[in-house]
Parts: sequence; structure tokens; C-alpha cells
Amino acid sequence: MQRKILAQATRTLAKRLAELAAVTDEPGMTTRTFLSPAMGRANDLVGRWMAAANLAVGEDTVGNLVGRLEGPAGAKTLLLGSHLDTVRDAGRFDGPLGVLLPLAALEVLRASGTKLPFAVEVLGFSEEEGVRFSSAYIGSKGFTGRLAKSDLHQSDPEGVTVGQVLARRNGGAFALPKPAHRSRDLLGYVEVHIEQGPVLEARGLAAGVVSAIAGQTRAKVVFTGHAGHAGTTPMALRRDALAAAAEFVLAAERLAQGQGPLVATVGRIAAQPGVANVIPGRAELTLDVRYPSDQRRRAAFARIIAAGRALARRRGVRFSAEVTQDNGAAACSARFTALLTRSVRAVQGRSLTLPSGAGHDGVVLSAVTPVAMLFVRCRGGLSHHPDEYVHPRDLGAALQIMVDFLGRLAARSPS
Repeated sequence: MQRKILAQATRTLAKRLAELAAVTDEPGMTTRTFLSPAMGRANDLVGRWMAAANLAVGEDTVGNLVGRLEGPAGAKTLLLGSHLDTVRDAGRFDGPLGVLLPLAALEVLRASGTKLPFAVEVLGFSEEEGVRFSSAYIGSKGFTGRLAKSDLHQSDPEGVTVGQVLARRNGGAFALPKPAHRSRDLLGYVEVHIEQGPVLEARGLAAGVVSAIAGQTRAKVVFTGHAGHAGTTPMALRRDALAAAAEFVLAAERLAQGQGPLVATVGRIAAQPGVANVIPGRAELTLDVRYPSDQRRRAAFARIIAAGRALARRRGVRFSAEVTQDNGAAACSARFTALLTRSVRAVQGRSLTLPSGAGHDGVVLSAVTPVAMLFVRCRGGLSHHPDEYVHPRDLGAALQIMVDFLGRLAARSPS
């Protein structure tokens, strides 16, 4: 009986992922950024699916979607979820899979008559990708009460700040939110996510269990030189901010190469005044440095910034760097990881434990409750791209793993 229920739930999950991917701010591609019109429509759509599954649905002051399945009186709450925002021109699985698959798992349990001895909240975080603003995790920070005043000062390319956006959403005033839950009232947080890498595919596995999430430092870097006429300013007399920025990009790449799991990325660069016949007087770029060890990540970041200062002096331009995000590496809960591993083995025969080089909302949630993550194989390891793909068989395996995990957790929880 449950096999038929699982098969139907997997088909519904695939259909919902496709339907949600069509909710976008940019026609012809999937793009949803923090509190954009498309994010509002996405919350409405997923909220309707949650309500149909008998979850009580609401949104908090930072735009997080929360669907709650109540448990027995006094029972703790298990958090399941991920983010509903996307990168620009995104695929359909990064983020939404971690919201819609747990919802499908709860629907399977309901259809099979299983009641859980704890409450469950399915969370669709409003912001994780850091696309509109230079700092990520606005949604999970707000949910855990870790949103800070400094976060409110971050601005988008049009100069609009996080605080201004949140004030408009909340009728003209916004107060930093308190935690949605006390830590002692939580069982933990489990996030399902595509791997965004090639390891599971290489091993022939549909799913694996995450051991830890790499730490991440982001910064806004600015080179300030002097604009001038492109035809009349000799090369030797130029103070070209963009040329300095270009050298910095290569320096960051060089310093990260051959350093194991260390990665450094410049993902965005903007030059001013930005016209063909004027030497750029200012160049602003982003820097993203990640490593599983906090100490080595911060040391690498310091080396890259020092290289930027040195080349700026040599080129006669000014240099500044502002850290916009600094999240330590997050180890996954030994208890939840062991339980999740048993479920993976029960479904696919064997399990694999691997670290995550990508950032996830679990990084923020780990400060208030134990976390665990299930990775799902994606074709070619491709992510942050419209060709991102998870085979329906792997969707079904991941759904079965989550159903099994919830059953195992229920058997170990006080009734």
C-alpha cells in the first residue's frame, strides 16, 4: 500500500517542482529574490499545498513561509525545510526540493495513517542565496532571532537596504525578530538538498548524508582610482580601478589553487562610470571564500585581502574590503546523522557521508538546534543553472528515505 502512496507522492512532488519553477520575476527563466513579487506568489502557491496537507500556514515578518503540523500537547518540534528564493536563471531543485519533499513525506505518512509524536514545521525561507543583497541567510537569521542591525544596512545595487525592504513589508516599521522557538522546544532541523557536486553520481548513489557544512566568508571589495579619457591618458599615467580589480580576481584564484577544499570566487564586478571611452575610476566586486576549517578559511581570506592591498599600492589606487558575511563551519548532529544514515541504507543498501562545500540554512539553524542534511544526486553535479536535474527515481528514493527517517525518529521519541 505504501509503495503506491510513495509513487503517487513522487509524481506530485515532480509536478510541484515544475510548477514552482514557473513562478519568476523574469520571464523565460527562474528568478526569485528576497521579498520580490515572485517570492510572494511562491509563498502563496506552496502555502496552498501546505494547507491542503492539513498544515497551519503563516508567514513571519521577514517573509519566511511556515507550515505547522501540530503534535501532542507539550511535544517538541522538528524543523524541516530549505529556501524558496533562487539565484538568477536558476534550476528548479536548489532550495525548493528541501521544502516540497518534506511536505510530500508528511502527506505520505498521513495517507498511511501514521501519526507523529512530535510537531513538525515545514519551512520555506525567504532568502538564502544572497543575490539581491551581499549577505545571505536573511530568512533563517530572522527565524532564529539572529538577524542583526548590521544586516539591515546591507543594500542592493539600487541602494535600497534590507531594513527599508522589511519596513515596507511590515507597514512602515520593522523590529528585529525574536527566535521563533526556544532551543529546548526543538528536536532539530533536517534539510534535504541536491548535492550540487558530482560525488554521488560517481559512486552510483541516489542520496548521501552530510557530515559538515563548510564555513564561508563574503566581502565587498572596492578599488578606487581615477576616471579619465580613454584616448588621451597615457598607459603609464593611468589609475585604472578595473585593471586593479582584474588583477585581484586572478590573485584570489591563484592563492586558492592547490589548497585542497579551499575555494575563492569573485562572482560579481561592476565598473564606473561604465562607458566604453572612459577609464574606470571605481570597481566594486564580491569575494566569497569557503573552507571546512574556520581557522584556515580566515587565514586564506586574510592572504587574499593582503594581496589586494599590495597590488592597489603598486597601481596607485585605493583599496577597501568590507566583510558582509562570516559563517563558521557547521558540524552535523551525530545522532541525527546516524539515524539518517540508517534510513539511507534501508532504501539504497549503502550510504556515503560527505561534506558540503555550499552554504545552507542549516549553518544558521545549527546555532539553536542539532542539524542534519540529506544530499540528493543531481545530474553532472550541476546546480545554479536551468539544466539542474534530479531523476524521478532519485526523487522517489529521497522521499522514501525521509519517510523512513521520520518513522525511525518517531519510534525513538517519547509518546
